[in-house]
Parts: sequence; structure tokens; C-alpha cells
Amino acid sequence: MQDDAYARLIQNASDASKTTDDTPAFSGSVNGRQPYPLEKWNPSHCGYVDIAIDRDGRWFHEGSEIKRAELVSLFAGLLRREEDGCYYLVTPVEKVEVSVALHPLMVVDATPMGSGAEQVLALVLNTGGIFQLDLTVGLHAEPRAAGAAYIKLPNGLTALFTRAAWYRLVEIADDEGCVVSGKERFSLLGDDPGRD
Repeated sequence: MQDDAYARLIQNASDASKTTDDTPAFSGSVNGRQPYPLEKWNPSHCGYVDIAIDRDGRWFHEGSEIKRAELVSLFAGLLRREEDGCYYLVTPVEKVEVSVALHPLMVVDATPMGSGAEQVLALVLNTGGIFQLDLTVGLHAEPRAAGAAYIKLPNGLTALFTRAAWYRLVEIADDEGCVVSGKERFSLLGDDPGRD
């Protein structure tokens, strides 16, 4: 793709994300915004754009890191993984392939919310989204990251725990190496049904 395709992608993404000041934050969205209807958007494949996500969840365009958090958050909301195993940024009018080194998103914090039987673990993503640890997202071992875990997200996406977020889980784990969220127990050792 040409350089102007990157600018066009940003414009199309901005057009698709028009919101008002009263738009609420959404739990269960990769960027904390109302999720885009990616499942309804089926534009034609427009090729590859030189956007890459490295092993640490940093986004690059033509080798330079995209440092604007708002732009990374916007792109994250447009990202999906398709049945061919490839990652695409999708707008209503175009679909471009991007490169992902390991996992496209990162869990940067795990915060207990509530108390007692109602306590859940809120998993905060590097792109502004928050997911509750439950059986849907689960904890799945990632041998390519020294045994840390990743979670499963909508649109075929995954998020790997950063070292700091993983250590936070280890700190709050019980003597059996488990954490509780909702009323479910999740093993950090990989031996419960919530982990692969």
C-alpha cells in the first residue's frame, strides 16, 4: 500500500468512530469505547499496510512507533483476526492486513474489584479496554512468554499479560496458585478448565 493509504485508513477509522460526549465507556471492549460492528463489515481486501505490532504490544508504522495512544486505541478497535490466521484492520470500506509478532494486545494490570463472593478481577488492556476474568476470556498458557498467560477476546483477538500484570496475579494467588474472579477459580499453573 502507498503512504496515502495509511492516511486514508486513519480517515476511514475516524469516520467510523464518530461519537458524542455522552458516549459511555464500555467494559468488554478492547479500547473502552462502544465496539464497532466488525462482524457486519465485509469490505474487500485492500492488501497489506506496513503496520506491525511487536511482542510487547507496541504498534509501528513503517518501522516508527505509533506513539499517539488515541491512534493505537482507535486501530485496536478495528482489529480482527480471521479464519486464515491473519490480522486485519477493518473499516466499512476497506480491509488491510497487518503484522502481529505474538499477541496483538497486552494485559497491563489485574485489579480486584468488589469484595467477598462478588469480587472479580478486572483485566486492563494497553489500549484502554477492561475485561472481567471469567470462563469466556480464561487464562491460557503461553509457552513463548515464559509460561505467562493470555486471554481470549472478541473478534479472534488475544492479550498477553505483561510481566508486571502477571506478577500482580502471582501476588494475589492463593497457596494453590489460584486466583478467584466471580465465583470461578483460575489456576496460574495451568491445571484448571479455564486454561489450555
